[in-house]
Amino acid sequence: MRAIRISSLDGPAAVELVEVAEPVAAPGDIVIDVKAVGVSFVDALMTRGQYQVRPELPFVPGVEVAGIVRSAPAGAAVRAGDRCAAYVPRGGYAEVVAAKPAVTFPLPDELSFQQGAAFAMNFQTVHFALVRRGRLRAGEHVLVHGAAGGVGTAAIQVAKGLGAIVTAVVDSPGTVSVAETAGADHVAVAGQGWADAVRAVAPKGIDVTVDPVGGEYFADSIRLLRPEGRHLVIGFAAGGIPEIAVNRLLLKNIEVVGVYWGGFVERDDTVAAASAAELTQLAREGFVRPVVGHVFPLADAAKALRAIEDRATSGKVVLDVAEIG
Repeated sequence: MRAIRISSLDGPAAVELVEVAEPVAAPGDIVIDVKAVGVSFVDALMTRGQYQVRPELPFVPGVEVAGIVRSAPAGAAVRAGDRCAAYVPRGGYAEVVAAKPAVTFPLPDELSFQQGAAFAMNFQTVHFALVRRGRLRAGEHVLVHGAAGGVGTAAIQVAKGLGAIVTAVVDSPGTVSVAETAGADHVAVAGQGWADAVRAVAPKGIDVTVDPVGGEYFADSIRLLRPEGRHLVIGFAAGGIPEIAVNRLLLKNIEVVGVYWGGFVERDDTVAAASAAELTQLAREGFVRPVVGHVFPLADAAKALRAIEDRATSGKVVLDVAEIG
């Protein structure tokens, strides 16, 4: 089969399309013929050895796929021939993957394969973040950073589906429409004055902040929280890992909450099925419609990863495996 392989940690330029053997499925695994693969900032970090997970070289990157089930064990949520979305620890940039039943889900009929490439991780992550870690309640006000990206647009849609008011922060005027299309009630543009723009629409403060960006916007985000507000730390796309004087947490009765869905499901994979069921219902109700931005053929994985590094993308970046290139 054809796959994208990382043989050296020299960045996106070093990834290559190669012929490799199909994965050997362990007993109980699901085998999937992949149609689309999600591309994430984590994948770009892994090409440089800068992510906390560092597989032994060479390896095939990619953790979120959508495709058709080739084979599945009895009792799995999917059967041969079903459309599905799955999370795999690595190996997703390929024509075939083997996945565990606990993190393989039926792909709702309302979603395409390209949209499904965001369903198994981006949407799972933000659902886990908002529901379990953030304890979001209907009517609360959610602030979403990086709101034109794959995680950000997913957070907007899930928060709206859960009954929240959503204010989105995007990095440029040109991406305001992306957040609006995802369903944001209000949109602010990052840069000078963004926090004042948020205060104008949330005068009582923010209840929950979804933050996959980190960096210089962290401090103002903490100031925007109302008492008992929760700031959800999902990633550090801006590059800097912020710090906080913990007396702020005490004085305001607020929380900074870590969100690492992949690590959590390794300990308790039952959370994935519960989230998938709720996300499927939100898809049927019209709230979950992954925003697919740039689509590249599998052979152009290096271009996709560079585009993410250069912040030249919006929505979910996807590799179309049917289009090898």
